[in-house]
Amino acid sequence: MRALSRVGEPVRWLASRARPRRGMGSSAAAGGRRDPGENPKVGRLRELFTGDAADGWEKSWEFGVTPWDLGKPTPVIEHLVRSGTLPKGRALVPGCGMGYDVVALACPERFVVGLDVSDLAIKKAKQWSSSLPNADYFTFLAEDFFKWIPSEQFDLIFDYTFFCALDPSLRVAWAETVNRLLKPDGELLTLIYLISDQEGGPPYNNTVADYQKVLEPLGFRAVLMEDNELAIKPRKGCEKLGRWKRCAHQSSL
Repeated sequence: MRALSRVGEPVRWLASRARPRRGMGSSAAAGGRRDPGENPKVGRLRELFTGDAADGWEKSWEFGVTPWDLGKPTPVIEHLVRSGTLPKGRALVPGCGMGYDVVALACPERFVVGLDVSDLAIKKAKQWSSSLPNADYFTFLAEDFFKWIPSEQFDLIFDYTFFCALDPSLRVAWAETVNRLLKPDGELLTLIYLISDQEGGPPYNNTVADYQKVLEPLGFRAVLMEDNELAIKPRKGCEKLGRWKRCAHQSSL
């Protein structure tokens, strides 16, 4: 993978690059993107969401229906940590699940909060991670992302398989919550799982434009948007890495 650009460099993408690729086997019928609905676990997950979303997520952990769980940190997060280009200070991972990325991000220079609406997910995250060498640099909380009020804002927020798991009616609220929780000079890091032609969810249809639609009115701009070349094999060609910053208003006077 080529070195990732630092935040602040000009964004290196065109709208045409965000269009889906063709000729990806069974994904071609879905516009070149992988169809999550082909995964039996995704079908089972959707069956659990018959009412309250929080109850659906709790049931998914209770029955072990967690198709998004890689069982390890996201490779591009490990790469970015090694590169030293991520903000230090305080970081937040909403929808953290087992917390692999929380642990990967945590270090003496960066305290990380893993948030999940599922009590069972948080319990599992704490169980496996509590004795790790960097355990003093992260914590896990069972909280509703939209209602939670932390004592301090964050320098970094990382979103992966969280935005696309939310009902699309909540996307404006997601952006407003990110805006509230992130420091004025903070960074939003998004790993965008491109999904199309889905009837319902989760996960729901998801494009770069969906993020732009809710983030740009709040002053966010993508300073980097590129293919995630470190995506796991089933998601190769189906992910974009986006790094977002607020653009300060500049007077024309």
